[in-house]
Amino acid sequence: MELMHPSVVKIGIPVLILICIILHAVPALSKKKFSGGIRTGASGIVKSLPLYKKIIIRKKILTYVNEAFVISAIISSLFLIARPYKVQSVNTGVQKRDIFLCLDVSYSLYDLNYELVDYLEQVVTELKGDRFGVTMFNSTSVVYVPMTDDYDYVVMRLEELKDYFLLQKEYYDKYVDENNYIRVTEEQWEDYLDLTHRLSYYESGTLVDLETKGSSVTGEGLASCLYSFPSIGDSSRTRVIIFATDNEKTGQNKQVPELDEAFALCKKNDVTVFSIYPKREDFFFLYTGQNYADWSEELRAFSQSTGGQLYIQTDTNTVDKIVEKIRAHEAMVVDDIVTKRMTDLPVSGIIALLISLAGTCICLAFLKGK
Repeated sequence: MELMHPSVVKIGIPVLILICIILHAVPALSKKKFSGGIRTGASGIVKSLPLYKKIIIRKKILTYVNEAFVISAIISSLFLIARPYKVQSVNTGVQKRDIFLCLDVSYSLYDLNYELVDYLEQVVTELKGDRFGVTMFNSTSVVYVPMTDDYDYVVMRLEELKDYFLLQKEYYDKYVDENNYIRVTEEQWEDYLDLTHRLSYYESGTLVDLETKGSSVTGEGLASCLYSFPSIGDSSRTRVIIFATDNEKTGQNKQVPELDEAFALCKKNDVTVFSIYPKREDFFFLYTGQNYADWSEELRAFSQSTGGQLYIQTDTNTVDKIVEKIRAHEAMVVDDIVTKRMTDLPVSGIIALLISLAGTCICLAFLKGK
């Protein structure tokens, strides 16, 4: 127990002691004078009577007891004025997470994206209180699923994304040759138009200005995802981005921001980024001589700067294992929300005050002969 105003007690009790000393010392030093009444003779005989002695002793006892009750009442009042309280640590729940899946949906990643979305469907159904969202980007970025805890809606949208990645795969299998050129025969033309029409449902927002910006604007894609978090300054929720990309360097203009700047913004806003990178044999740009190791190590360093990690897909380190590693990462572990709560403790003081006042009333009644 603590006192909110301890000075009340520290000052009040010494003052009370001083008053008690003065009230006892002054009458003892002063000479009692006759102040009226009936004078009697042979008072010594009366004082020697057993009944008189009994009454005097009774009066003194009641007087001292009454004085003790009054002092107790004053001390109880001082403690109540000083306001006794205690501070409790109260568990008000578990810190919740906001998780964004940020997908690079350039055609080089359809296999990785399909596996990732397929496994995340199961993860989403196991969430409790966390919110989940999806953004995707190529030359531009769109919010595909706003941050929500409507898990049925999220699963439905993830199912649609799986269809999209299957369409991408079909497009490449049918119409893109080994040199990355589109080949469409006259017999395939109708089917090609139908397929591209179905793809346009998903790509109408992600391929804006493709000719001038190029594909896979990773910096802009990550930054757009970051600023899609609601109330980004709210520190009561853990914020995480799962970033699937091959860190492709095919942009034709300077990005705003560049990828390193986007990661710096994530770090500044306490958002942890976990990056997922395709396996080497699926790396789309090996034939152009692009450096797989440099790009992956760059992405690793950026991810670690936010407290996250880079996970590279391999035959043994499959997507499901990667997601479970992300879920087990210390940055994904949520803490209990503990708050300090002040609780007043007036009960004992009030009980002591009431007992003291009751004792005083009883003593006064007996002193008056009642």
